[in-house]
Amino acid sequence: MTNNDIKAVFFDIDGTLTSFATHKVPDSTVKAIHQLQSKGIKVLICTGRAPSQMNVVLDTMPVSFDGIVAFNGQYCFDDSGFFASQSIEPADIQVILDWLDKHPDVVANFGEQDYVYFNQTNEALRATWAQLGKTAPTRYFDDPHQRALTHETFQISPFIGPDEEADLVGLCGNVRGVRWHPDFTDLIPADGGKPRGIQRFMQHYGIAREQTMAFGDGGNDTDMLAYAGIGVAMGNATDTPKAAADYVTDDVDHDGVLNALKHFEILS
Repeated sequence: MTNNDIKAVFFDIDGTLTSFATHKVPDSTVKAIHQLQSKGIKVLICTGRAPSQMNVVLDTMPVSFDGIVAFNGQYCFDDSGFFASQSIEPADIQVILDWLDKHPDVVANFGEQDYVYFNQTNEALRATWAQLGKTAPTRYFDDPHQRALTHETFQISPFIGPDEEADLVGLCGNVRGVRWHPDFTDLIPADGGKPRGIQRFMQHYGIAREQTMAFGDGGNDTDMLAYAGIGVAMGNATDTPKAAADYVTDDVDHDGVLNALKHFEILS
């Protein structure tokens, strides 16, 4: 299968651009991104990370991305002034705060435009940050009761399992969970998600769905890989995004990005 009409490629960060083994972006991926841009193809980030949590990765890459989809699709921007966003509704934030009050041991992350904080810490959080290594952003701690309803909140990420996630989401009016790590879920508006972020940039650029390509590895990438004109799961991806993808490439540490772009003859 080939496609020579791709106009924009969207990349997840953790496990797709960066390796969980080396905590670096492979040289072959940097080379591939430069080649895409030299062909006039837009290259964008599409991640669950907050805008303020990306530079720890992006500053290590000799690449200037054409746009950013942050918070799993909820916060989109570029250097030309384009901006679009969707935050969690206050009524649902209150439901989540009430639930956390009834589960005082649960750690949760609250994402604002330029500030991301945890309500507390525990061993699961410390273990997750250790796995991210030097790509882990700085942790801040604050009281969500003092901030979440007075500051626009785009994503809330409690460290809970699938059963607790289902219970909590069921209490909310317009929330769903997307999960890229077994220890926590990212709660976002139910009508949001990475495909919605891609759509915002499609409208901005005037390009069609069939002209988009996406790379991902986690559960929160599943909808994106199914939505994009070409969805590519990394070889290190979990089973769900692999099943949703059009193609499964090699893992991040074995030139997966570059090999997939060659497979589809987007790069030679």
